[in-house]
Amino acid sequence: MLVVAASLGGGAVAAEVPEPGEVLVPGVVGGGRAEYPMDTPDQVLPPLQPEGEVPVPEPEEEEGEGAVEWVPRSAVAEACTARTGTYQRRVERLLGLRVDGRQSVGDCRAIRAFQVREKIKPASGYAGPVTWARAELLAARKSLDPGKRCPVKKYVVACVDLDRQLMWVQKGKKVTYSVVNVRSGRVGYATRTGWHDVYWRHRNHWSTIYDTPMPFAQFFSGGQAFHAVYGQLATPTGSRGCVNLSYRNAEKLWGVLRKGDRVYIWGKRPGS
Repeated sequence: MLVVAASLGGGAVAAEVPEPGEVLVPGVVGGGRAEYPMDTPDQVLPPLQPEGEVPVPEPEEEEGEGAVEWVPRSAVAEACTARTGTYQRRVERLLGLRVDGRQSVGDCRAIRAFQVREKIKPASGYAGPVTWARAELLAARKSLDPGKRCPVKKYVVACVDLDRQLMWVQKGKKVTYSVVNVRSGRVGYATRTGWHDVYWRHRNHWSTIYDTPMPFAQFFSGGQAFHAVYGQLATPTGSRGCVNLSYRNAEKLWGVLRKGDRVYIWGKRPGS
């Protein structure tokens, strides 16, 4: 397991990333697959506008209960594992365990109990991206912005926290769009931080470069946009720059933001 420095709430913490060659797979046979590519690498250029309106399909089911964790291939069938997960230290902190980055029997039992409660499969005790994302979201519902990173303005601000892979929308101190999980840019395709504006919106956008759907696309920096993806959101790797949301959350965000609304992004995706 490699450990790299990352920023979390203004301070440096350790973020775990898999060793080279350590491949994570969906922990349930056939789980975690998507019908379409999970992101679009429209990194810099503004989007090309497709000719006519291309219908974008709705998902057959929404991510939520029964989310499939990503685990080492050899641990797929384990009921509980002593393996140190890729998000071990972060999950330990969020679950109130001793934060040492090492999986103990007690850690395994506590993480497994959390996975059972949140209906994450398999409940193996492995601290992977799905378990971390869920724990981070639940913590944020209790304490949304403990580091006061998102500026409080009189106008609408879409707040994107790359450290925790979360976003919400606020106007002044009022939250107008509750916190949700997101997926941002992977290594080499970082989601650009700082201030941006929603400059173009396309409800049924289809990437003409990569021939893949981007439902409820709201572009804020070149080709980077908020948009829906199909399949699970929490995966071992990030997007290619866009801020991905689940289909239903992207649909709801479409009704909240407008052209010209401000976007503020900070932090860095763990492991990127």
